[in-house]
Amino acid sequence: MTLEARLDEIERRLDEIEAEWARPEVASDPETGRRLGREQAQLAPIVANHRALREVRTQLAAARRDRDAESDPEFRELARQVVDELEAREVQLTEELRVQLLPRDPNDDRDVIIEIRAGAGGEEAALFAAELLRMYLRYAERHRWGTEMLSLNETGIGGIREAIVEVHGDGAWSRMKYEGGVHRVQRVPATESAGRIHTSTVTVAVLAEADEVEVRIDEEKELRIEVKRSSGPGGQSVNTTDSAVRITHLPTGLVVEIQDEKSQHKNKAKAMSVLRARLLELEQRKAHEEEAAVRRGMVGSGERSEKIRTYNFPQDRVTDHRIGMDLHNLPGVLDGELDKLLDALITTDQAERLAHLDAAAG
Repeated sequence: MTLEARLDEIERRLDEIEAEWARPEVASDPETGRRLGREQAQLAPIVANHRALREVRTQLAAARRDRDAESDPEFRELARQVVDELEAREVQLTEELRVQLLPRDPNDDRDVIIEIRAGAGGEEAALFAAELLRMYLRYAERHRWGTEMLSLNETGIGGIREAIVEVHGDGAWSRMKYEGGVHRVQRVPATESAGRIHTSTVTVAVLAEADEVEVRIDEEKELRIEVKRSSGPGGQSVNTTDSAVRITHLPTGLVVEIQDEKSQHKNKAKAMSVLRARLLELEQRKAHEEEAAVRRGMVGSGERSEKIRTYNFPQDRVTDHRIGMDLHNLPGVLDGELDKLLDALITTDQAERLAHLDAAAG
């Protein structure tokens, strides 16, 4: 199907959606209304650009006629400038539409679960894990996304061994998915008396949240659920009830342990949410193994073992290794100013996907 034919089809579908809103049964069915609203929000910007492109092409045809028919050199030059501007606008709109028509990530409308774990580097890694957690919470705040802490395992001196946080809001997955991988920090630890630079690592996993309908779990046959006493930093007891919940998914061996709440029921609900997200990731990874092989080098691969970024404190430099981008604003980045990095990652990913589609079509 040609680009123009696809755009005409999308425009017809948007007209159908707008007609459906007038039906009484839609007004009384919230689920149908949400579905139509999501689809309308996806299609409307494409249709707006398509209509703008049609208008530009109409103006361009008229401007070319004026340029070719004009005998006065001064007016001919003015007409030529108008043609140049309209041609540039036509190219811009066409490229925007090509990006808008790229296959959507099926997870783009989902909420996100971010898992942060201290890696190599002992206490220094745990301290940096706490800084990354704050970075993501500040970034979510800047975008007015909601957050909920699902699990927090602290070290007692300001670091964290592991944190699991839920992020919900429009566009959360489409941006945060690029954060999955190994984050490396280079700096002189506060405990280092000789002033030597240490290198530590933190692993970040970004999961799309799944609901019960998508990931069905037979609790009786597939889960082993253990309850134990919650423990705080250093192992001390933080409450007097057996509220920590450890769930093992027997078919896959996945284990989730949550002890954040004093309520056993709430901890189990949080653990099930994390487990469903991990199972969805496992399912999607298997389903897209062939695509992953093609796209392994692309910026959106999100491999947990991949070193994606280095935070160099002595040089005030943040380097994203996937796109070779350096930023000299490390305090700002750690305060949640991630958009410059993420915009560059998204642009690069889109360019690579377009090149892949063009190569396949050619």
